[in-house]
Amino acid sequence: MTGLRRLAFIGNHLPRQCGIATFTHDLHAAVKATRTELDTAVFAVTGPDTSHDYPPCVRFEIRENAGNDYTRAAILLAATDTDLVCLQHEYGIFGGTAGSHILEFLDHLTVPVVTTLHTVLAEPSLAQRRTIERVIGRSAKLIVMADRARELLKTVHGVPPSKIEVIPHGIHDRPLTSPDDGKAAFGYEGKKVILTFGLLSPNKGIETMLDAMPCIIRANPDAVYIVLGATHPSLLRAHGEDYRDRMLARVEALGIEHHVVFVNRFVDQATLLNHIAMCDVYVTPYLNEAQMTSGTLAYSFGMGAPIVSTPYWHATELLHDNLGILVPFGDAKAMGHEIAALLTDPIRCQAIRERAHAASRSMTWPEAAKRYLAVFDDTCQAARATQPNPVRRLQPVFDSSALPGTELDHFLSFCDDTGMLQHAHHGVAAREHGYCLDDNARALLLVSALARQGDTGIPGTVAAALMAFVRHAWNPEIKRFRNFMSFDRHWLEEAGSEDSHGRALWALGDHVQSCSESAHVTWAVALFAKSFPSAELFTSPRAWAFTLLGLNAWCSAFKGDLQASRLRRILADRLLSLYQAATDTDWDWFEDVLAYDNARLPQALIQTGLATGCEAYETVGLRTLSWLMTQQTSPAGHFRPVGSDSFGAARATPKPFDQQPLETAASVSACLAAWGATGDIKWRARAITAFRWFIGHNDLAISLADPKTGGCADGLHPHGRNENMGAESTLSYLLGLSELRAITQSALTRDRAESRVGRD
Repeated sequence: MTGLRRLAFIGNHLPRQCGIATFTHDLHAAVKATRTELDTAVFAVTGPDTSHDYPPCVRFEIRENAGNDYTRAAILLAATDTDLVCLQHEYGIFGGTAGSHILEFLDHLTVPVVTTLHTVLAEPSLAQRRTIERVIGRSAKLIVMADRARELLKTVHGVPPSKIEVIPHGIHDRPLTSPDDGKAAFGYEGKKVILTFGLLSPNKGIETMLDAMPCIIRANPDAVYIVLGATHPSLLRAHGEDYRDRMLARVEALGIEHHVVFVNRFVDQATLLNHIAMCDVYVTPYLNEAQMTSGTLAYSFGMGAPIVSTPYWHATELLHDNLGILVPFGDAKAMGHEIAALLTDPIRCQAIRERAHAASRSMTWPEAAKRYLAVFDDTCQAARATQPNPVRRLQPVFDSSALPGTELDHFLSFCDDTGMLQHAHHGVAAREHGYCLDDNARALLLVSALARQGDTGIPGTVAAALMAFVRHAWNPEIKRFRNFMSFDRHWLEEAGSEDSHGRALWALGDHVQSCSESAHVTWAVALFAKSFPSAELFTSPRAWAFTLLGLNAWCSAFKGDLQASRLRRILADRLLSLYQAATDTDWDWFEDVLAYDNARLPQALIQTGLATGCEAYETVGLRTLSWLMTQQTSPAGHFRPVGSDSFGAARATPKPFDQQPLETAASVSACLAAWGATGDIKWRARAITAFRWFIGHNDLAISLADPKTGGCADGLHPHGRNENMGAESTLSYLLGLSELRAITQSALTRDRAESRVGRD
């Protein structure tokens, strides 16, 4: 599987009148026809003061000079789970200096980009260089249409060859026909037709061709030169039809008005191809060599039209080996001579037709689409498999002023009179997924944590709803907690997972220890006492760990509960036995795999060892946590939680993605537990380093937490974050934050006290 499901094209699109619009249309159509199951869309860039009746494939319109449109387009792409973007780049189609507005789009984009460069300059201006090098840097792959472009990317911009693909401009797969077959339809029967197509502007070299016409007419009195295309929109806006009028005046001055036809309109694709099919010679008399691609040159070549062209870069490559004729820039005499000779030599013309048509079969749009899709697939696979370059080394220096505030707006938006909803669609609770005990138990842990700090930010009604959900989840008939409930308050199972049962015990035990309201304490005591014996039959190591965390809190409040103390020893011994069976020289862990909530296992042993005085528990907990944190530290020194892509891989180095907030919160808690047990400041530093993952100190230097609302994104993918902000992620962030705020407050209080003692 390549992972490519949704693909977006960015560029101009028909009915906008320009070559890139035609290219984007043709490429999108070819890709869609080649892989019909692919979900595709086009984000079209529209010029100033214009509007177009776009086809349904155009999902979004980016106004060229509206910087916010570029940002909104990137946000929409993230919202629609797009896997890859194919960007059509040319300086002139984007707003800003040297088309710099496209950088706004790329800066906010969270998915891989494959960029087709329609222009590559040998001597870019400073502004052009700044823009294109940022585009190059943000692109996973660059596609160019000529070898010369590849060489310039390597020599001018230092792009490694492995990043560049050369895919020729696509052509329409038309059979080779005689030009005389189509002339009657346009009224040119019996004429020798010379054709140039494109938006009319001074750089097209039309003057050179007009000056060549008298020579051509002398040898071919029936010759007619058709200039097919409307005036370039930017030229029309700035100067009206002044340039066209000058060309018409030149025609009249040369006395060739009966041999030259200006068709002042942008023709559709079928009309263009029919014009090419009927021409005896196709001419591109451009004035500048720095034209890397010409769509009409490719189309004419693919239909076998004999081509006479100036030696701009694309023409020089395409017409090698006698596949066409090149003449010097601005040389009307040479151009006239070559075209006249062709028109009077039908055998030579036919030979060129046949050679060009045969040579172009690998350029058809279906073939181009296959090559583009191969690049797209490779890029998607690489995005999933390749870990990103590490960001700068992050220093584990922290103080309370660097901690975000405890904002609860997002958390509270997920809570109703039933409890806390579990999933999100971006920043909005997704009611269709209902509730789960796992998240309501975590939410109750947050209530307890904030209560210990004297924070009353969670309304009593919300806390009461969370407690009611946990109470209602208890199934007394089978002595197990249920986990999942639909939005209409129907339980979806008789018993939930062992892990959810363990989390409920953890939340209840913590609530017993921290709650100041006697009625709530009485409720928690009663429910914990009923539900903890069931944990003795559990087989999940994480359920053992969660239960141990609850038992440690419970036994702190009820030191004389022998049944609870006995179970605590049983579960801790099981973790110890698990470790002894799995550990070896290179693998210092409890299992053959690293999975979810990993750090809770050593945390449970460290805290149990501290509470019971059993050195073996504490030693193994510290040892496994030290090993785990080594696995979760990037080469640059920042925290990198075990990615979910690693799950199931036995004794393998963990893969970096997808990174989950759950792992980060667990690591923060475990390191703080290690600091509490040992007093070694390195553990506090590791907890801080782990927490900073939430606020941008990670592989992508992207903040997952929104400090204004307290929400947190659901994960970190290779090329961006998961924009959903569900309960588990948000609670992980808030729990990690609350623990750090608690220890920094304690540290500051202790430091102030020690300072006063020193002064005394």
